[in-house]
Formats: sequence, C-alpha cells, structure tokens
Amino acid sequence: MTQPETQPTQTHREPLIEARDLRRTFVVRRRAGRLRRVATEVEAVRDVTFSIGAGEMVGYIGPNGAGKSTTIKMLTGILVPTSGHLRVAGLEPSRRRTELARRIGVVFGQRTTLWWDLPLRDSFELLQRIYRVPPATYRRNLERYVELLALGDLLDTPVRQLSLGQRMRGDITAALLHDPEILYLDEPTIGLDVVSKGRLREFLRALNEERGTTLLLTTHDLQDIEALCSRVMVVDGGTLVLDGPLDALRARGGARRTLVVDLVDEAPPIEVPGATTDRVEGPRQWLSFPVGASAAPVVAAVAAAYDVADLSLPEPAIEDVIKELYAGG
Repeated sequence: MTQPETQPTQTHREPLIEARDLRRTFVVRRRAGRLRRVATEVEAVRDVTFSIGAGEMVGYIGPNGAGKSTTIKMLTGILVPTSGHLRVAGLEPSRRRTELARRIGVVFGQRTTLWWDLPLRDSFELLQRIYRVPPATYRRNLERYVELLALGDLLDTPVRQLSLGQRMRGDITAALLHDPEILYLDEPTIGLDVVSKGRLREFLRALNEERGTTLLLTTHDLQDIEALCSRVMVVDGGTLVLDGPLDALRARGGARRTLVVDLVDEAPPIEVPGATTDRVEGPRQWLSFPVGASAAPVVAAVAAAYDVADLSLPEPAIEDVIKELYAGG
C-alpha cells in the first residue's frame, strides 16, 4: 500500500476527526448479455488515514469520482465504512448518527436541506425544532447569519424561487443554527458571484476564529482553498495521495519555480547559472529554476550581470499545481 506524502501540521489540538485505513466498496451490476448481469466490486475509498484537530480548516480536494463525497458521507454517518476505524467527536458516525447530527453541520453542494415549497424563514424554524435549539440561541444565530450572508430580503421567499447562490447561503445558515463543532462544506461557493464569494470566505474565517469551528472543505474553486485552508488533503482514485501544508502541495505539483525579471531595456535571453529563460516579452523575461533550489543565487547573478528595474518571485498558481499533480499520476 502506498502511503500519502505527509508534512507535520502546526497544531497541538486533540484530534476531533480520526480515520484509519478507511475503506468503502460498492457492488455495481453491469450488463453482460441480454439477460445476464455481472456484479463488480468498486472501491470508492481505499485505505484512507488522517486526523483533524479541533479548529483546523482543511481542504479536501480531488477530481470528480475521487472519493471526496463518499468520505464525507461516512464522516456524517450516511454511509457505513466497509472496513477501517472512524471516529468523529469521539463517536462512531454510523452507530451514533442522531447524537452526532447535533454536533455537525453539512452542506452538500447541489442538494439542499431546506424545504422546497416553504419560505426560507419556515425552514429555519423547523430546523430549530428538529435540533431543539434554545430560542435565545436561535434568534442570536439567525440574526447574525442573516446579516452576514445578506438573507434579510429573502426570508419570506419560497426556497424553490431562490437562485442557486441564494439557496446556498440559506443552506449554510441552516447548517449553523445549532452551533455545530464541525462544518462539512461541499462546493460552498458554487453559483456565487465574486463579491458574494468574498463575503462567504470572510464569514467562514470569522466563524473559525471566533467559535473555533472545525472546517472540512471540498471544492473545485481552488481560491477557496487558498483563502481559507492552511492544510490540504488530495485524494485521487479513492486513495489519499497528499496530506500537508498548502506549500507542500505546490512543491509536489511543480518541479520548477519562476523568477520574473523586468530589465531596464530589452535584451537577449538572460543567461545565469542554475536557471533557464523560458519566455521573453520586451524587457520582461521569465526564468525557471528547480523548486528545491534557493532563489537567492539566481537573483544575485541576474542583478550582477544585468540592469534590473524589478524582480518578482510569484508562487505557482494552485490550479496549475493540481493539474501537474494529476497529470503526473
């Protein structure tokens, strides 16, 4: 079994979520002739091991079909693991699902937890009764989340009349009314415009800082990961292939870094030891060098040999890193 690359995380908190050798298989029946079907076992999650401390904000990313949603469904108790050890807040999710539900909040992307034909306000009131949220706590949370997520004008609107982005904000509010310790978010910014995405990210950061809410985030919008998460777990083919700081993902995904040099005047491609000029546009040139190498000797060599107006060393875009990581198998 291949173990994922791991980096030590800067946390000393007790694990709130523990998964060890987690595995989930499904039986799929495929047609093998006009009257015959053959059962095939498919591993959606295979030997996944990780722990998440209280208050961490962790990105859980991977291509479609990688096993992300299956993992979250096991963490919430919706699915029972085929094998392995799983504890969330000290509980076994599938056996203590009702008790666990009071301690977690979940938003499943395109699947709403709101009542389709009821106004948003009525859905929230039903959830208050289901979770037995004290009236004072409910009023305080509702007022805060309605203001922060700009839902005031939508409370009397039936859920079926809300846009995808509006409904997503309603779902996030619904998931937080009972003050959960853990929040699972699956594509939380889907359907939101740029301004709304920014507000939601600020809201989630504040929630984590003020209440210590633990966040596990799955998303295809990698700006969400960069804005919110210091740690990332990458899953592919049901297997955890990377678990560590965001910088570890960048280092794993790309073999080279880029130095952008703005010269005073146009010049032929720069030639310095340890770097290669990949691109030239007027006085601006792009040099690349290995990720593990120090940038200082390259910068010093360029500054000593050329008239430099400006230098920059941008971090590789996380989207490009993910593409390289998947392309590399």
